Amino acid sequence: HRRRGPAAMAVLLEHESQIFLDLFHQDGLVICARGLGIDRLLLRFLRLYCEPASLVLVLNTSPAEEEYFIDQLRSDGVVHLPRRVTNEITNNTRYEFYTQGGVIFATSRILVVDFLTDRIPANLITGILVYKAHRIIESCQEAFILRLYRQKNKQGFIKAFTDNAVAFNTGFCHVERVMRNLFVRKLYLWPRFHIAVNSFLEKHKPEVVEIHVSMTPAMLAIQTSILDILNACLRELKRYNPALEVEDLSLENAIGKPFDKTIRHYLDPLWHQLGAKTKSLVQDLKILRTLLLYLTQYDCVTFLNLLESLKASEKAFGENSGWLFLDSSTSMFVNARARVYRIADEKLNQKGKVSEKSDVKKENELKRELVLESNPKWEALREVLKEIENENKNSEDLGGPGQVLICASDDRACAQLREYIIAGAEAFLTRLYNKTFGKDEKAGEVWITDRKAIKSKGNSRPDTGPQAKKAKLMASSKQNKHKKQQDRTIIQMMGKTEEEKREELEVEDNKELSSSQESSIEETIPEDFPMNLPSDCYYGIFKNPLTIIHPLQGCSDPYALTRVLHEVEPRYVVLYDAELTFVRQLEIYKASRPGKPLVYFLIYGGSTEEQRYLTALRKEKEAFEKLIREKASMVIPEEREGRDETNLDLIRDAKPASVSTDTRKAGGQEQKNVQQTVIVDMREFRSELPSLIHRRGIDIDPVTLEVGDYILTPDICVERKSISDLIGSLNNGRLYTQCISMSRYYKRPILLIEFDPNKSFSLIPRGSLHQEISSNDVTSKLTLLTLHFPKLRILWCPSPHATAELFEELKQNHPQPDAETAMAVTADSEILPESDKYNPGPQDFLLKMPGINAKNCRALMNHVKSIAELATLSKDELSKILGNAANATQLFEFIHLTYGEAVSKGKSKR
Repeated sequence: HRRRGPAAMAVLLEHESQIFLDLFHQDGLVICARGLGIDRLLLRFLRLYCEPASLVLVLNTSPAEEEYFIDQLRSDGVVHLPRRVTNEITNNTRYEFYTQGGVIFATSRILVVDFLTDRIPANLITGILVYKAHRIIESCQEAFILRLYRQKNKQGFIKAFTDNAVAFNTGFCHVERVMRNLFVRKLYLWPRFHIAVNSFLEKHKPEVVEIHVSMTPAMLAIQTSILDILNACLRELKRYNPALEVEDLSLENAIGKPFDKTIRHYLDPLWHQLGAKTKSLVQDLKILRTLLLYLTQYDCVTFLNLLESLKASEKAFGENSGWLFLDSSTSMFVNARARVYRIADEKLNQKGKVSEKSDVKKENELKRELVLESNPKWEALREVLKEIENENKNSEDLGGPGQVLICASDDRACAQLREYIIAGAEAFLTRLYNKTFGKDEKAGEVWITDRKAIKSKGNSRPDTGPQAKKAKLMASSKQNKHKKQQDRTIIQMMGKTEEEKREELEVEDNKELSSSQESSIEETIPEDFPMNLPSDCYYGIFKNPLTIIHPLQGCSDPYALTRVLHEVEPRYVVLYDAELTFVRQLEIYKASRPGKPLVYFLIYGGSTEEQRYLTALRKEKEAFEKLIREKASMVIPEEREGRDETNLDLIRDAKPASVSTDTRKAGGQEQKNVQQTVIVDMREFRSELPSLIHRRGIDIDPVTLEVGDYILTPDICVERKSISDLIGSLNNGRLYTQCISMSRYYKRPILLIEFDPNKSFSLIPRGSLHQEISSNDVTSKLTLLTLHFPKLRILWCPSPHATAELFEELKQNHPQPDAETAMAVTADSEILPESDKYNPGPQDFLLKMPGINAKNCRALMNHVKSIAELATLSKDELSKILGNAANATQLFEFIHLTYGEAVSKGKSKR
């Protein structure tokens, strides 16, 4: 049976067909608002070119996205599906692979090499589609591919797509630079407020019920405290670094998601110059933002656990984490604890003097009364689900009960919601509490019996029986399952990758769930039911009508949610967390269906969560307004598309205009101009250097090299290391072996250390230079390397641009390297440069002998055939050859002295 979802997706909406036609008739860059279906647009183009008659390359897609596009096209009944070029397809069959036509997804590294070696029929390419075009900066691989393509093919099209308008906000004339690298003249902007989009979506508005949930007083108090502290940290940060007085680092932005990137953008270039105070402030900001997220996202127990672990690891922070001692921080701790428990004998505590307090405390540990405040949003969700249930009961006229899709931010939130809906707030929070602060089961049980008494008075939900029974069961089944979580310091908790956290949680949650479900939930609901859905991230709740929870982020497949939406076709969508892209997707989905998804939109009124959503909206709107202004004032040259020879970006010559021409023609002789070439190792095409070398008018010969990365001349061999590579290969000894083989086969081995232009141009932080040489110090290791290999030269380059320029200068007036010879050099080959008429093995052995050094080694080898012959020479002959009596004595004694003689000689010396 054919899936309905994607087929329905195929129908383009009014504004989408307009974008499609615009771009189809004239190449350009489309910048579209988040969630307005840039993927549907690309799909439409893919479907157009999926036939053997055309050859279209798609750049910048990830494997998951390729999978999604191929799936969608398959379900649309496309015969000639897109194919992927991977390194499994051998070099000699690749040309035929391309000539079969159709749409081809290929990694940029393979494409660059294929363009350079003419393995791809450049003149037959119909065109190139570039996805995520905001990433195309001048030195990246994709820009290199487009440049090579335009040099060889003037007819084909280039169409670029992106939905990230905010990315064009940074830097000066960013969008113009990107368009220049893409070789396109037209810029198509489609914001959400575009008149066509707006009027169309207004007509097909989904019904939205906005529920502004108010936070509990404790939550509000905590939020205020965190914001106060955040503000204080930001002020402090700016006081230490006046350069950071920028509007990007405001409190409003500090609560948004991209803040980490922003602060890195400002601090990375000077990271090595920052003091410990600044670094710890940056770390504090990260922690505070995590706290803010936890507050609205998860329950009170999880939040308190994170807070307590902060307090516990205060020592690990050292004294510089000042925010823990602010008043706001105290109020935050008090409120966070008040949400979970309250201490029973409060009166006694107030009267007790300080000395008593410490004794009282131990008793009080046992006398906690659990409060376990439920999340207001949970209650709202429960109400919404009830309402949906009631509507489903009398839904005969709509054709049976409707399906429900609940969207929460990430896996952890989804798992929590699922357990909350199945087990109820009390049982769930009790289990969590016992798991995290497991000392107090007794308190837990007392609390449950009390609650039962209250419940019977009827101020709670009617389903008390199983709830309380189950809660009790959970408490008892938990007694032997304590997890010591407090010992984990905050650094460890935050250092864990999101993946690990998620896996851990899932494992724990499933264990806990299954153990508690064996007895009580079994009759109502199975553990989890398999559904044949196109995503593996969902959490099922009810089978009939189908109700599932799906995370908004963190899936391995970026289109998981889209697939689920079109597969399940829910009548009700509950947005537990607001996310811009998905809200827009829902609008589009509604417009392409006559049906009615009823959207429930839950948000904490007056919270940072709401502010975050509004900021994201405003940021995108501002970005588009800026783009519209830029577009109005943009001057685009006629030859921008590079379809004739006049585009200067296609000219491969990096001589600046200021270079004066040489007028001395040496008696009018003809100047021979040799085409410069550099031999580059295949693996180097991951870096941006080859594209910059090529830009300078030097030809590139990509081959697989065993020794070196770049061969500039027959004598010069370069091994390129980025900083991380350098440290890694110094530690595992790879660099040593690479230097041995380079010095053996080339006269001028060079180690090139290349820095990232966005980071600091320094190997080690200022002030951490050691007096003595130590084995774990990078500079010490480099020093040892230069001592070992006297021929090795080290180049320090602040950026790839500088490297390319250096390479050009190093090549001047030297012969060109030969690819065959370079490939023939392997780490153990016997073919040596002609200058070396000696065997490398005995030569290394000779150099290790006392009295022989790099200077006199040659002279000795010229006079003596073999080591055997060396052993027959007398001391006088040796001193004649070596030219130094002391060295000769050392060597002679090393060869002729027996062990006994040497020992006795050593003794007599004493």
